[in-house]
Amino acid sequence: MDLIEETPYRWRIEPHDGMRVPGVVFASRHLLPDAPGDLALDQVASVAMLPGIVQASYAMPDVHWGYGFPIGGVAATDPAAGGVVSPGGVGFDISCGVRLLVADATREQLSAHFEALMDAADTLIPRGVGPGGVLRDCSEQVLQEILRTGSVYAVEHGYGQPGDLTFCEDHGAVADADPAQVSDRARERGRRQVGSIGSSNHFWELQIVDRVLDRDTAEAYGLAPDTVCVMIHCGSRGLGHQICTDQLRTMVEVMPGYGITVPDQQLACVPVDSEHGRRYLGAMAAAANYGRANRQLLTHATRLAFARAGLGDLRLLYDVSHNLAKMETHHLGGEPRELCIHRKGATRAFGPGDPDLPEALRPQGQPVLVPGSMGTASWVLAGVPNAPAFASACHGAGRVLSRHAVARRVKGTALRHDLAHAGITVRGASPRSLAEEAPMAYKDVDEVVEVCHRAGLARPVARLIPLGVIKG
Repeated sequence: MDLIEETPYRWRIEPHDGMRVPGVVFASRHLLPDAPGDLALDQVASVAMLPGIVQASYAMPDVHWGYGFPIGGVAATDPAAGGVVSPGGVGFDISCGVRLLVADATREQLSAHFEALMDAADTLIPRGVGPGGVLRDCSEQVLQEILRTGSVYAVEHGYGQPGDLTFCEDHGAVADADPAQVSDRARERGRRQVGSIGSSNHFWELQIVDRVLDRDTAEAYGLAPDTVCVMIHCGSRGLGHQICTDQLRTMVEVMPGYGITVPDQQLACVPVDSEHGRRYLGAMAAAANYGRANRQLLTHATRLAFARAGLGDLRLLYDVSHNLAKMETHHLGGEPRELCIHRKGATRAFGPGDPDLPEALRPQGQPVLVPGSMGTASWVLAGVPNAPAFASACHGAGRVLSRHAVARRVKGTALRHDLAHAGITVRGASPRSLAEEAPMAYKDVDEVVEVCHRAGLARPVARLIPLGVIKG
């Protein structure tokens, strides 16, 4: 594929073979996908063929191959011009996202209570592939409320603080959720996992701020060197996966009736304003609310662990999703347009002054939370004015090796020993799951963040390093 280097951090794929708009890839030369079998750039071009797509098919610096859309892909479609919604542009883990909690405890206090905290968290944080969650017995009625109101349900029933909703994207609940579009199988899977991390690259991580790059913004966010934080990365578990599976099956069947053809069935889609489009968005919003409630319940468990260890309270800095399709207003040609923004493995990154941000964060811009690979740093960035790609940024480091490939090269027991030698305690992970998430499987998160900065997607605020990790 021919790539035109527009700048050292921005590459262009000219429209060809049915592309309606160009492809734009934000990356350094080193970060461009080149692993054997990684067809991410082909996927960027394929997404550019979707009906109603506007401006460009974008890819973030952590881009790699995914289902239909590349992971790290961003695309906006215009419903007024026949724009479509595609489950492949959201992914199977609907509303997978990150929240960052900031502790009252100092690093010195943490040192004296570290083992007690890790023991408590190990007991209180549910994880793994099977059932089990903070809500051990979730009735159908409770599940309905969670699907409709997300974190609001959790906070109103004692699993959080009122301020938590202020600092959560969409105030903790995506509007227009339609639980009626959630299948019985999805509900069955969801009832048994409310308030749990799951497995794969999801985690609970105890962190320390080790570097501040933007003092004013960091101060407004409450981050200073040696600040104790907890990062939680998880999504909608089996419920979201089942919803995506169900909706994809339906879209493949009905898509021809809308006169739509796509280069890859994994890009199955329907018009946003169609009956099937509304059904998908309603089901997706319900899964998103489940994901928000999931992270809120894990926040409650984390606060219990801190209290049990004698380490005080935690406040929520921000919670943001990186697998979602949302209706947002953006300017095209100087005119406001209501667009369907697909972000898959990409984070919303609104700039200073945006009315959707909490008043306390509005002057600085939205916190953009970028988890690194296990054993390496994570980052807090901030949204910037007039950002490209519909105010989107990277969501993590981005894989370069499959789980099978890295597991063949790394022994989990040896990795655990190496992490412990580096001062990082890991709880809960089996040797196999630990090996699958080895740092070598990912791009250099510091370089990914640098590209985000240089490309004008977001600006770095603070770097965090891990001390303790809980994984499934």
